[in-house]
Amino acid sequence: MAAEQALSEIPAAPHTGNGAATASEAARLAAVARYDIVDTPRDEAFDRIAALAARWLDAPIATVSIVDSDRIWFKATYGVSGITEVAREPGLCDSAIKQNAPYVVHDALADPRTAENALVRGELGVRFYAAAPIRNSEGYRLGTVNVLDTHPREIGDTELTTLQDLADVVMDELELRLSALTTLRHERQLRERIEGFASTLQRTLLPPSLPQVPGLELACHYHAASPSDVTGDFYDVFSLGDGRWAFFLGDVSGHGAPAATVTSLTRYTLRAAALHSPDPAAALAELNAALLRDPHVPQCCTVLFGILHPLPTGGFDIVLAGGGHQPALWLRPEHGTVEEIHPDGGMLVGALPDASFATSHLRLEAGQTLLLYTDGLTEARPGGEFFGEQRLETFLADNIDAGAETLIGELTTLIGGFDPAPEDDIALLALRVPAAPSDASRT
Repeated sequence: MAAEQALSEIPAAPHTGNGAATASEAARLAAVARYDIVDTPRDEAFDRIAALAARWLDAPIATVSIVDSDRIWFKATYGVSGITEVAREPGLCDSAIKQNAPYVVHDALADPRTAENALVRGELGVRFYAAAPIRNSEGYRLGTVNVLDTHPREIGDTELTTLQDLADVVMDELELRLSALTTLRHERQLRERIEGFASTLQRTLLPPSLPQVPGLELACHYHAASPSDVTGDFYDVFSLGDGRWAFFLGDVSGHGAPAATVTSLTRYTLRAAALHSPDPAAALAELNAALLRDPHVPQCCTVLFGILHPLPTGGFDIVLAGGGHQPALWLRPEHGTVEEIHPDGGMLVGALPDASFATSHLRLEAGQTLLLYTDGLTEARPGGEFFGEQRLETFLADNIDAGAETLIGELTTLIGGFDPAPEDDIALLALRVPAAPSDASRT
């Protein structure tokens, strides 16, 4: 306790830098900074080294010290606690790092190198000091392993060799720590680059924004299960040039570059097919043939593909073709129902050469919404249980009057609250005919 109190009375350095470091000292300080050790939390490995130094050299106090620009910072201490640093003064650690070999002061009060040092003149009354430099492969001395005593004493060559061995063990620990930190930094940088590439590629696979369709509200959302991977989920809405509009949403099996390749092929094939065929089932058949023709495309996909025909009285006739995808959901506030729109007989796209694709017809009227989604939503397991189609339909029923953007916003919030987070990507596309103005709003 006396040692702890005495050390606590030595002023800490003001952290202003000495401003007069030589070129070699500047290089040494750069090496200290590179190891990123100063001001790190306690570490049991270094604590053990300090304890071994005290025990093997029969000293009451031992430290593992790093010499910073204006302070001596203790990575580990033995015999004192609660002290992390003292001001950098000549005589002890500051002088020890200027030696290639262990540095010894047999009687600090009588030695002119140390007689004025605060640790010697102060209450702690250090009389004996021995230190071995912590030296890296470039020869920079980062700090010392020290033992201190309050009585003058001698020290033998064997003990000094032991002290130097402990300092070398500290250096090994610092190198291992630096290697781990460097690896983590490189992995972080690589992950950021991969995520950047994935994000850029993902933006090329999804429309940057949805078009303005007269008489229709549109909203979408894409949730990536992993920022470092490219999704196989896709959607699009585009004009056919004669007042009609086409839309689709689907899911390619797998992830990463292979799925991205199929997603790109799928989007552009469906866009091209829709321009020369009024039948969405025919467009899916063309996509099926295109996927099977390419020997480099082992993936298949599920798709819902629809054509919007605007009606003179408002609303849209929709022809919806299905290729193995889960049903669209039709929100009908006037009936208070959420209905599945599932073209019967639609087969997986890109799996079989003779696949057939079916269509369904519906009229989307004022206040009604058609929601398309991928199975990452229903297969999510919040609380350990599948979210499932029934819970989704219940959620939609509770939001049946919501506008397209509001509905997608509520679904986005729902997905963001899943714990654990969804393991698969999720794509959402909502199409809604705005509700007719009420009588009150017309007056």
